[in-house]
Amino acid sequence: MLVVAALGAFGTLIGSFLNVVIYRVPRGRSVVSPPSACGACGHAVRGYDNIPLISWLVLRGRCRDCSAPISARYPLVELGAGLFFLVVALAFVPGLDLAAPAPVLIAAIVRLVAFLYLAAISLALALIDLDTYRLPNVLVLPAYAVGGVAVLATALLTGDLVTLLTAVLGAVILGGIYLILALVKPGGMGFGDVKLAGVLGLFLGWLGWGPLAVGALAGFLLGGLFGIVLLLAGRGRKAKIPFGPWMLAGAWLGILLGDPIATAYLGVLGVR
Repeated sequence: MLVVAALGAFGTLIGSFLNVVIYRVPRGRSVVSPPSACGACGHAVRGYDNIPLISWLVLRGRCRDCSAPISARYPLVELGAGLFFLVVALAFVPGLDLAAPAPVLIAAIVRLVAFLYLAAISLALALIDLDTYRLPNVLVLPAYAVGGVAVLATALLTGDLVTLLTAVLGAVILGGIYLILALVKPGGMGFGDVKLAGVLGLFLGWLGWGPLAVGALAGFLLGGLFGIVLLLAGRGRKAKIPFGPWMLAGAWLGILLGDPIATAYLGVLGVR
């Protein structure tokens, strides 16, 4: 549990960086320079004013220099990232068997790190898509390399080439489905969604067919339910809905609960 708690705390630090990513990436700005500064007075944020969650509370949500309000979104993103990392740790840390052979243990660590990375970019992509209706390539495309290298490394370390195959097929299948939808109905599905679908298919397929099926279907179901809510609320049929957050939410449902959901569903159908 100490490792789980440590990863949760580390997640808040990642959340602080994600605030920079979420603001700067859509604007085409560097995420490393210049240092963070107050948007009102331009004064650089001091290191002791950049402690996740604590600094915002100590400053009472205002800039130390000009007293301009600091959006509550910043600590909420930090808290959200911390909780997200905590959940991922709870799901994957139990798979770290210190008594296992070194290659197996290393493979489990690689898998944990890969899914923590996916959690970080998932939070950033969801909020950017909500803000701008975009899924920036600079965040989506590197995830293919990270996920691909990670799943290849674990397959080589453990000799489990079947997992490598299902991961590749997951990327091809889910990306292909979204590509067909984008081509059949131009404007209804963005190509950012298509590229993200391939990434999510890779990670879901890494875990197996059950998580892949649940994660893929859940994205459509959650997005569809949200669309129905908008219609009932009188937003009309032309309301613009960013689909990325629902794809990501569905994928994480598949990652965390895909196997038991798939097993329960097959049990209802009488399939064992």
